[in-house]
Amino acid sequence: MTDDIVLDTTINEPSMTAGEVEMLLFALDRSRATFAWKCGGLDAAGLNRTQPPSTLTLAGLLKHMAAVEERYTIDFTGDAPGPPLNVPEAADPGWVWRSAADDTPAELYGLWQGAVDRSRAALGKALADGGLDQPAKYTAAADGTSPNLRRIVVDLHDEYARHVGHADLLREAVDGLTGEDPPQ
Repeated sequence: MTDDIVLDTTINEPSMTAGEVEMLLFALDRSRATFAWKCGGLDAAGLNRTQPPSTLTLAGLLKHMAAVEERYTIDFTGDAPGPPLNVPEAADPGWVWRSAADDTPAELYGLWQGAVDRSRAALGKALADGGLDQPAKYTAAADGTSPNLRRIVVDLHDEYARHVGHADLLREAVDGLTGEDPPQ
């Protein structure tokens, strides 16, 4: 294990009467914090451990979620992608999963945290500039309609919900860490 890399696992509970935006952002940040807790503090061996027959690793999940965060940031901003989507290899859907084993824990943690920070800032700006009802700036269906930001935020949260469960099982196999929420 490594103690020198710390991911943000802070969860700020909203009021019991919070509005829609505050609750959506809380749900997303709670899932991000739980994901960070399940992936955090591990060395390369821990991040790359599999649970056969699956080849899924925490390293792959970190890089995948960095790519997911970056992908949704494009919808919030309309800007060109940043890391890890700004390399030609990213066009291959399996690249993030395969290449994660070549990255150091510091690179993976930095990649994911940077993507989260960019996504959080882009979403905050987008919400201030038009709220949840505005259309995505990049994604469009075959008929040309774009989902609104509400849908994008829910989809991003769902991606975390799916992978927090994977991270939970993988982490328990590495060192026995279990629990629902990170310690505060």
